[in-house]
Formats: sequence, structure tokens, C-alpha cells
Amino acid sequence: MPERSGTLADDPFRGRRPTSHERMAGQPWDASYRDGPAPWDIGTPQPAIVRLAAAGAFAGAVLDAGCGTGENALHLAALGLSVLGVDVAETALAMARKKAADRGIEAEFAAADALQLERLGRKFVTVLDCGLFHTFDGDERPGYVASLASVTKHEGTVYLLCFSDEGPETGPHPVSQKELRAAFNSSTGWNVAAIAPERVQTRFHDEHGAPAWLATIKRL
Repeated sequence: MPERSGTLADDPFRGRRPTSHERMAGQPWDASYRDGPAPWDIGTPQPAIVRLAAAGAFAGAVLDAGCGTGENALHLAALGLSVLGVDVAETALAMARKKAADRGIEAEFAAADALQLERLGRKFVTVLDCGLFHTFDGDERPGYVASLASVTKHEGTVYLLCFSDEGPETGPHPVSQKELRAAFNSSTGWNVAAIAPERVQTRFHDEHGAPAWLATIKRL
């Protein structure tokens, strides 16, 4: 296992319990990266994220929550943004750091539990969640939403790309618009500014990808 490194002063996984996805899969997230690419690791940034970045959506310090092997984070960093990518899978983080070094891109990657992001001790203007929210079940979502709130600056923005429950060939753990709005609302410190139909690329869908939602969520 790669040596742990990052910005956290203590064990980033202290007190962490396996997520619902890990319990269902019967293995930790890290195992997904040990024997070839994970199903969601397409080797390039998601087209939806590339388009967002081209439109100037990302600003200030950026957090990529659940960064995997770093393609989205590295794309943003290559544009000159200050980016921290965090993940629970240390094999993926090692891959991300190697990519950054090989490409000469300055980006930071750290081991962190998405349900305890407050341990980072930092705040971000923009947060990216590309395929993480939909891996949490209903009982886990309030904790994740609160975790995001702890690291997102007032009036900051979360861009969330997740599998949609509408359309054929949807991915695992599809999410409805209603579920997104129930998780991110004024009582939890958020306002859903927009939810638009999108596509997300995976290794098990064709070139058109899977139905997705792209949500723009503002921190109150």
C-alpha cells in the first residue's frame, strides 16, 4: 500500500466505517484501483467538467471530493486553478500524484474521508463532486452534505455530477432530482440553483455515456 501523505495532521481515516457501497461490494474503495482501471476511471476528465471549466465555472480554491486518479483535478490545475483532490483510496491517490509529476502539473492530493472533510481545516470557493454523491445511501447523505458544508465558503458553489434515474442504461445508484433537492436545501445550508440533464462517461457504457444530473448548488 502506498505511504500515506497529505495535509491532514492526524489519521484521516480515524473512526471511519465502511460506506454502504463498500459493504455492498464486499471490499474497500481502494480495491477498485488495484487490478486495472476502475469502471468510472476513463483516463480523461469528464466532458461535463471540461465544459464547466471552459465556461469559467471554477474559481478560487477548488476541492475535488472523491478525486480518484485525478483526471478532473489535473484538468482544473492545468488551467491555473489551485486544486486539492481528496479520496479514501490511496492507490488512486498515488496514481494521481504520479500523473501530476509526469505532466508537470501542480496539484495537491490528500487522503481524506468525504464524510469528515472538516478535518482538512480548509475552506474552498468551489467544490467538485463527480460521481461521489450517488454512492452514498439515504442514511449517509446528511452526513456527507454536512461534511461538504464544513469546507465550502459562504456563497461558494458545489458542482455535482451523478447518475440520473431518468432514461435507459442508467448507472448504478441512480439519483432523482427530488433526492438532490431533499439533501441540499436551506435547512442544511444550501440552495440548489440548477439541475440539468447531462451524461457521464464510464467504462461500461457506450460512447454516449450514462444519463446524469449536473447540479449547481450554492452554499448559504
